Amino acid sequence: MSVTNLLIGLLPMIGWGVFPVLTGYFGGKPVNQIIGATYGTLLGAIVVALFTQTPLISGKEFLFTFLSGAAWSFGQIFVFYAFTEMGVSRTMPVSTGFQLIGASLWGVFVLGEWSTGMAKAVGFFAIFLIIIGVYLTTYTEKKDQPTTGATGTTGSKALKGVGLVLIAEVGYLAYSAFPQAVEVSGFEAFLPQGLGMAVVATIFAFATKSNRASKPYRTKSSYTNIISGLFFALAALSYLISARPSVNGLATGFTLSQMNVILATLGGIYILHERKTSKEMVAVLSGLALVVIAGIITAFIK
Repeated sequence: MSVTNLLIGLLPMIGWGVFPVLTGYFGGKPVNQIIGATYGTLLGAIVVALFTQTPLISGKEFLFTFLSGAAWSFGQIFVFYAFTEMGVSRTMPVSTGFQLIGASLWGVFVLGEWSTGMAKAVGFFAIFLIIIGVYLTTYTEKKDQPTTGATGTTGSKALKGVGLVLIAEVGYLAYSAFPQAVEVSGFEAFLPQGLGMAVVATIFAFATKSNRASKPYRTKSSYTNIISGLFFALAALSYLISARPSVNGLATGFTLSQMNVILATLGGIYILHERKTSKEMVAVLSGLALVVIAGIITAFIK
């Protein structure tokens, strides 16, 4: 792997690591966060398309990349709700773990990867490590502790949050899988993806707007979260480039991008002040280490 390819592979880690921390910092309800995130991403995609003079694709290529973005918005809405249940520092390791498991199983059962018995044994051992790691990151010492995004998570809240993330993984898996079904460059896929993201967010916003207490387009956080969307745009574009076979490939590119969990988890703890007891901190860091190690293992299985 060249230094250039490695740097491209690490850009999604930075963008996706900072993204959830910024959405937590800017606040707002999930509808405000998804509006800002997707509109910021679409703005970034438009600027990139104009700057690179990338032609707008059509036909199946447009449809599949549009659906990729729409699937991401679907999944991210559930993740934003998970943030309200158990905070960024617990949600992100769970989300990353589920994505690594989903991508691995997709590769085995759909793409025919891990073809040898040894590869399957090592791969499923890595999945086992991920499951243990995810469990450790959701550990709560005080079960009767009240829950807010920054002060703690009860067992029932954590269970609900994990369920929300599990639903979100359907959207995330489709987000990664759809672009692989067509021959498009990262630059060509970026704008249709941004459109798909923004369309789903807009539909969700108007559905939420039917509740008189919710005014998503009159809330400051809907617009400040556009900044977080620009960081997501950086990650999404660089990931599309990194995942191409000529750069890092899907397996390595995906695994490198998922190292964002380190930045996001520590950012949730130290920047968003999601407090942990000493035992919870040990559990979170141990679980985080297992998820990262297992992710690296899956990237190099042949």
